Amino acid sequence: MLEVRGAHTEEAVVGMLVIEGSYRITGARPDGDSVRFYPADPAQWDLVPGPHRVQRNSTGGAQLRLDGIDTLETHYIPAHGRETHQPPPFADAAADALTRWLGFTGVERDAHGTVTASEPDRAPGFVLTRGADLHGRCVALAGRGPAPAPGGRQHFVDAALVQRTANFAQLADGLAYPTYYTKLFVELRAAMTAAVQEARTAANGLWPVDLTATGAKIDGLVSLTETAVVLPKLFRRLADYLVLGAGDPSLAGFKAFLDQRPDRVLIVSKGQFTTLSTVVEVADQTVRMTEPPENLVFEER
Repeated sequence: MLEVRGAHTEEAVVGMLVIEGSYRITGARPDGDSVRFYPADPAQWDLVPGPHRVQRNSTGGAQLRLDGIDTLETHYIPAHGRETHQPPPFADAAADALTRWLGFTGVERDAHGTVTASEPDRAPGFVLTRGADLHGRCVALAGRGPAPAPGGRQHFVDAALVQRTANFAQLADGLAYPTYYTKLFVELRAAMTAAVQEARTAANGLWPVDLTATGAKIDGLVSLTETAVVLPKLFRRLADYLVLGAGDPSLAGFKAFLDQRPDRVLIVSKGQFTTLSTVVEVADQTVRMTEPPENLVFEER
């Protein structure tokens, strides 16, 4: 049961499940917003609220999806296509920043991005979570070192605690886009948005070359993989669309393609739900989003 301190409002008091354990990266392909976590007590995965269950391996490890952020893709497989990626300098920088922040050094990867060695073998930490996604990944705030409360219990999470997470660090360094979903509480979202706006103003990380709002000219998959730095969700939809087009680079049908997908999104400033296609603009071969990513909250499925 949650202990109530003061006014019990969603914005002021946020309860999340604490799970203590360690991060391990050897044999895995961690990127800038996803990493494997091993609880001290694997049974605590069963305490994560539904409707989706956390999928874990034989030794209790599970993949995390870092809540509220999205970094450039180091490896993405479009529907009906082969593995691809976003421009490597920023995709790789985000992946390296995450492992370094968690406490790993001397990280070595093979040609496919799989970690073959690291120091130490595991790094202590904790996660704060309210659920898993439909792929079985635990959607979490990722912390390092001692947990703020014993594992298996609910704990109040405020802006100060969010600022101690890898999620916040990636945003503050300009290595991640804000990508919010409906389960992320308003107060926590506001703290993350402040970090985003400061990083953008300071021209940190990817922001000086971001084309999400100004428009990216797309003449095929190579544009997405080598030059166009855009919101990863937009990248994934474009990659799926272009692969389905079997070599046809035309974006004429892209908005209609978006309408065929269940991407519902809240435009925060307008207070209304709509579809992703309504905030995407296509002019010839240039695509842009008409709302900044921090003004959007996607519906969790």
